[in-house]
Amino acid sequence: MSPPSIDTRAARRRAAPHTVARPRGHLSAESPLLGGPLAADAGAEEPRPRPAAYDPRADVLAFPTAATGGHAIAGRSTPAPERRALRELIPAAEAGREIDDWGRSERTFALLEPLLNFYYRYWFRVEQEGVENVPAEGGALLVANHSGALPPDAPMIMQAIRNEHFAPRPLYMLGEHWFKGYPGVGMLTNKIGLVAAHPANAQRLLGDEGRLALVFPEGVKGSGKLYWQRYRLRRFGRGGFVRTALRAQVPIVPVAVVGAEEAMPIFAQLRLLQRLSGLIYFPVNHAFPHFGLAAAVMYLPAKFKLRFLEPISLDRYSPEDADDLELVQSLSETVRGRIQRELDRLLAARASVWFG
Repeated sequence: MSPPSIDTRAARRRAAPHTVARPRGHLSAESPLLGGPLAADAGAEEPRPRPAAYDPRADVLAFPTAATGGHAIAGRSTPAPERRALRELIPAAEAGREIDDWGRSERTFALLEPLLNFYYRYWFRVEQEGVENVPAEGGALLVANHSGALPPDAPMIMQAIRNEHFAPRPLYMLGEHWFKGYPGVGMLTNKIGLVAAHPANAQRLLGDEGRLALVFPEGVKGSGKLYWQRYRLRRFGRGGFVRTALRAQVPIVPVAVVGAEEAMPIFAQLRLLQRLSGLIYFPVNHAFPHFGLAAAVMYLPAKFKLRFLEPISLDRYSPEDADDLELVQSLSETVRGRIQRELDRLLAARASVWFG
C-alpha cells in the first residue's frame, strides 16, 4: 500500500477542527495533575472531604465514644465498645509470674526486701496509722507529700502496705520521665514498680486493672526543697492527679509523711554544677557530694510517721468532669489542704526528730 500523497494530507488537515497548538510540556489549569477534574473513564474517584480543623485540646489516645462515631470499619461506623467488655481482654494477674506487664519484678523485690525492711523497722522505725484506709481491692490513687534529696518516702509507704496491711497489694509509682535518662536507674526503678506518668498508663493501671498507684503532685519542686522550707507543701501542679482519678473513677487516699525531710536534707543547691552534671538538682548535705554515690544509702535516722487519711470518694462525679478545670483545682486544693493540716498536727505533737 502506497503512502498518502501530499494533496491527501493537506485535505485532512483542512478538514480537522481548528485548534491552537500548545508547546510540548505545557500543562493547562484543567490538567488533573494540577487539581483539575478526572474524566469518568480515567479512574475518577469521589471527592475527598476536607481535613478537620486542628484542635489543640484533642486527645489522640481518647477512648472512642458514640458521639464521635465509634470505630470506622469497612466504610461504616460501629458503636464504641463498653469499657467493661474491653477489661475482660486484659490478662489476669498471675501469682507465679515474676515480672508483670509493667516490668515490676518480684525477684528484684526479694533481693531488696531485707534492705528495705532494715530501713523500715530499725533505721527509720516507721510508725504508721490508717493503713486500713487503703482499699483491699479495686483501684485507688495514693497522694503524698514529697521530700528529701533522694526521697525515701515512696519505699516506706510501699513497705507499710506490704508489711502492715491486712491484704497486701503491689504499689506502683507514677513518676516523671527523667528517670529513664540515667543508666541503670531507669531499669531499677522500673523493676520496683515505677511507671511513667502518662494518662494512658494511669487509666490502664487504675481503671482497667484496678491496681494501687502512688503519686507525688509536688514533683521535683517538693524533693528539691531546702531544709528551711521543710513541710511547706508546694503547689500540686495543675491537678493532673485529680483528672487521673476522675477518669479512672477511683478514690484518692491522701498520705502525710513526716521524717523524710530530716532523713536526707538539702542545705544548699549548686546551680552551676547542676547544669554541668545534667542532674535535676545538685544538693549539698551531710553526705553529698563528698561521699559520692555512697550518699544514696547514707540516710540520717529520723523517726518516720505515716498517716493514711480517709479516702476521698469521687463516685458522685463522672469521667467527663475531668475537663472541668474549676472542679479539678478545687479537689486538688482539698487534698493538699488535708495533707498540710495533718503534717502540721504531727509536727506539733513531735517531741524529737530522732525519737518521735
